[in-house]
Amino acid sequence: MEERIKTILQSDPVFQRIADAARKQGVEAYIVGGFVRDLLLKRPCKDIDVVCVGSGIELAQQMAADIGPQANVSFFKNFGTAMLRFQDWEVEFVGARKESYQRDSRKPIVENGTLEDDQNRRDFTINAMAISLNEKSIGTLLDPFDGLRDLSRKIIRTPLNPDITFSDDPLRMLRAVRFAAQLNFDIEPDTFEALNRNKERLSIVSMERICTELNKMIEVPKPSYGFKLLFSSGLLHQFFPELVALQGTETIDNKSHKDNFYHTLQVLDNVSRDSNDLWLRWAALLHDIAKPATKRFHPKVGFTFHGHEDKGARMVPAIFRRLKLPLNEHMKKVEKLVRLHLRPIALVNDKVTESAVRRLLFEAGNDFEDLMLLCRADVTSKDNNKVKRYLQNFDKVEQKAKAVEESDNLRNFQPVFTGDDIMKLFSIPPSKTVGELKIALREALLDGLIPNTFEDGKQYVLKLGKEKFGL
Repeated sequence: MEERIKTILQSDPVFQRIADAARKQGVEAYIVGGFVRDLLLKRPCKDIDVVCVGSGIELAQQMAADIGPQANVSFFKNFGTAMLRFQDWEVEFVGARKESYQRDSRKPIVENGTLEDDQNRRDFTINAMAISLNEKSIGTLLDPFDGLRDLSRKIIRTPLNPDITFSDDPLRMLRAVRFAAQLNFDIEPDTFEALNRNKERLSIVSMERICTELNKMIEVPKPSYGFKLLFSSGLLHQFFPELVALQGTETIDNKSHKDNFYHTLQVLDNVSRDSNDLWLRWAALLHDIAKPATKRFHPKVGFTFHGHEDKGARMVPAIFRRLKLPLNEHMKKVEKLVRLHLRPIALVNDKVTESAVRRLLFEAGNDFEDLMLLCRADVTSKDNNKVKRYLQNFDKVEQKAKAVEESDNLRNFQPVFTGDDIMKLFSIPPSKTVGELKIALREALLDGLIPNTFEDGKQYVLKLGKEKFGL
């Protein structure tokens, strides 16, 4: 193992640069954390964390001086850290430290420490390993908590008592789940039980930090695993009650509904097989979010969730606001996809008019392909014949949409005859009347009553203005 590590250290000048700078400064230096873990797992990593027994900032200054004027280095003196970019590497320097915590804060009281102190404060054994860059022991793996063994067993475990680790910094609980999801590891039983015991400590963590970890879980190849761990540990209940509310089934008069929580996770996995788009994945996560609020039981048909797509879309902004997600075009995309996710299946019928297809294309705009991907992902039946039939129906919808799109060019549709043209035509200022004429013109275009040309729009508005508004 150590021969392989030495070979890797000799393969790129960045490691020798760090070692030379440490020798000149007269300090011990070690590579720690994620780079060591990923190197041992043979995963790509371009971020190097360096701990020195001394000043991390002075070590970074030395390496920058050795590189010369082209060195790209940033100092964060309040945190005692520095970031240096060298070729395609990002190297972060920090002095070895020990930490202690107060009950009401996850921000530690920091003191200078030894390498052992620094390893003791790490979150998990697989992140507590270090590689020496010192002349007499270069390439030596320092593994006081058997992290290498946990890597081989695919286990997430805390170096010290998990109750202390998680109580001190509750964000580590989400990191445990995130690493398990990213690496497809198990969480060691004592560590997992401590998640449940300490779940309420998550209240001292900012929502921004929580959502950063949540997004990383959503971005893994199979996100359902992380969400199942969040749910079973009780962590999900602390910050995402709407998602928790989807879990469970109910039976009345031998009529049941499916578990919408696990259905949602299957849809999320299905989408993730075909797209890395974070916001499409969020749409999958939220597409049925309003089902608990819209659930009704009818003796003849059983359980219904009428209108859950519209109510769900209305819930999206509040969820984004609470989770500190961006309230921008990403949110609008999620809102749109949630609102429209049932629309395509209604277009399967051969009697559906081009107008209905045209309206869906207009409303979906550039997100039409993502909408269809979500619709396909939403088919989670165990009946293969049923799945095949539904997917064939969506094929029909896409064929209809393609035909209409080719003839009408509806993406980012805008009437050629604009609101400004309406005001000039009738010599009127901005007003409710102008707004109503614009809407009427758009509806006529979507219904295919007139072509989208300047002259046709002008004649339609001129006639409507005279007949309806006496203009």
